[in-house]
Amino acid sequence: MDSVDFYNQLKAHYIEHKPIVAYRKPGEDNVKAMLQVDAENYQVSDLSESGFVFAPFNPEDVSYIIPAGKSKTIDYDFLVEEVEGMPFDQDNLDSVDFEYMEEDQKRHENLVQKGIDEIRQRHFKKVVLSRSEKVQVLDPDPLRIFKNLLEKYPGAMVYLWFHPETGFWLGATPETLLHVERNRFNTMALAGTQLFQGETDVEWDSKEVEEQLFVTDYILESLEDLPGVENIKTSRPYSARAGNLLHICTDIFGYLKDPENLKDLIETIHPTPAVCGLPRQEALDFILKNEDHSREFYSGYLGELNLKTEHKRNSNQRNQENQQFVSISKQTELFVNLRCMKLKDGDARIYVGGGITKDSNAADEWMETVNKSQTMKSVLVK
Repeated sequence: MDSVDFYNQLKAHYIEHKPIVAYRKPGEDNVKAMLQVDAENYQVSDLSESGFVFAPFNPEDVSYIIPAGKSKTIDYDFLVEEVEGMPFDQDNLDSVDFEYMEEDQKRHENLVQKGIDEIRQRHFKKVVLSRSEKVQVLDPDPLRIFKNLLEKYPGAMVYLWFHPETGFWLGATPETLLHVERNRFNTMALAGTQLFQGETDVEWDSKEVEEQLFVTDYILESLEDLPGVENIKTSRPYSARAGNLLHICTDIFGYLKDPENLKDLIETIHPTPAVCGLPRQEALDFILKNEDHSREFYSGYLGELNLKTEHKRNSNQRNQENQQFVSISKQTELFVNLRCMKLKDGDARIYVGGGITKDSNAADEWMETVNKSQTMKSVLVK
């Protein structure tokens, strides 16, 4: 399929108010889409469903799914030159406020300081606090923004989601929540942020290192206490690039004794300390009580859930005898919904946040959210 037909089908589908998702996985060229054939509202009940899932930050809220058995799949290979010369410049913006209002800064710094005070009183060890920012766009065409994300962030999970119950969401997330194929799974512990300045071999301060260690230790302890998980191993921490930012990352691997344990595994690691805090319930309660906005699907998760995947024993076309050996397995590949925005009524609402520990500085944390917001703002202009 060519790109023109691909995007025409997407547009025709959401004009009819039918759910769609279009996405490209990190490092790939192939852009896929699932177009739900009806306008029904399908929700996740026990994570045994098969399809594309879109889950909120708060585990108590509704998770939506585009079922594999109720959708049409299309795809095409993305070429960067497709977006060259697109009419997507400053004239397409009504008003993009790149100046941060003092009251917004003060509000966020007060929230961060409250979190720091709670940590120093030992109510919890870490909390991740966020804010949202509204950017008014004259022509917030979701397909145009999606193409711009595809161009700018080849190493991220780039997606466009539409559902009548949620509206349009777009993002370019660097963080894997979980990848499961057959019985093997991997996840990651991601924390700490600094600007990318040409190389990944960088120094990290003690606050960032401690924050990332909190995340790693929590995930490992949670997995070790989970029945049905075994052979857990980790990589050494390393600097991972996500657009114009760097983060500290540790890869974590393990095995599920039974695929039926997937629900327990997902519920154990979501929301991760990288988007919530430690201990999780205390941090979650603080967030829900003190943040002045609803995160909705920001810092939730999204991706392929229990999709069937073919595995050929030999891909050599000349070896016809071995072509018959094809196995089918289920694959789950979920990503944390970071670096994202919601489009509504001509506005793009951007969500950003940062991890708070006892050594955090409120002014520095504000600037970290400013840097992160540029990731999404950069795709609103050419």
